[in-house]
Order: sequence, then structure tokens, then C-alpha cells
Amino acid sequence: MAKRKELKNVINNICTDLAAEVVAVSLYESKPAEENVLAVINTILKMRKNYISRISHVEPGIPAKKYFANLIENFNNDTLEVVDHINNLN
Repeated sequence: MAKRKELKNVINNICTDLAAEVVAVSLYESKPAEENVLAVINTILKMRKNYISRISHVEPGIPAKKYFANLIENFNNDTLEVVDHINNLN
């Protein structure tokens, strides 16, 4: 990712898609408990807020290239965890 704005857009789009998937699963699958659905959506919202703020405020002392590579790797891992939670809603 060359620009912070592009990275923010990618994170926003992925989080929006994940939230839409949670809603679709809750409506069309085996009707999971509402608490579980809300918990997954809250996790997605917190994850989005966390990563967007981390893009805006880079930690001092870490080279930018390494910082953003680590940030992207962590975001990908968190996204996979959310996908697992969505798959387990049934």
C-alpha cells in the first residue's frame, strides 16, 4: 500500500464486507443467537477503529515500512479470526 488513504479505504471495505456477511448469516442461516451476532459486529467495529487509528498515528522509532507491514499482517490475522467467528455463528 503506497498511501495511507488507500490503506484506510481497504480496511473500511473489508470491515464493511465482514459486517454485511454477519448480517446475511444472521438472516438467512440457522438464526444464531442475537448476542453472538452483536458480539461479532462489535468486534468488527472495534477492529476497524483500532487499525484506522494506528494508520493515522505511527509509532515513533519504528521504520515506516516495517510498521505498516506488521500492521497489515496483524489486520489479516484478525480478519481471519473474525471469519472463523462468522463461520461458527451457525
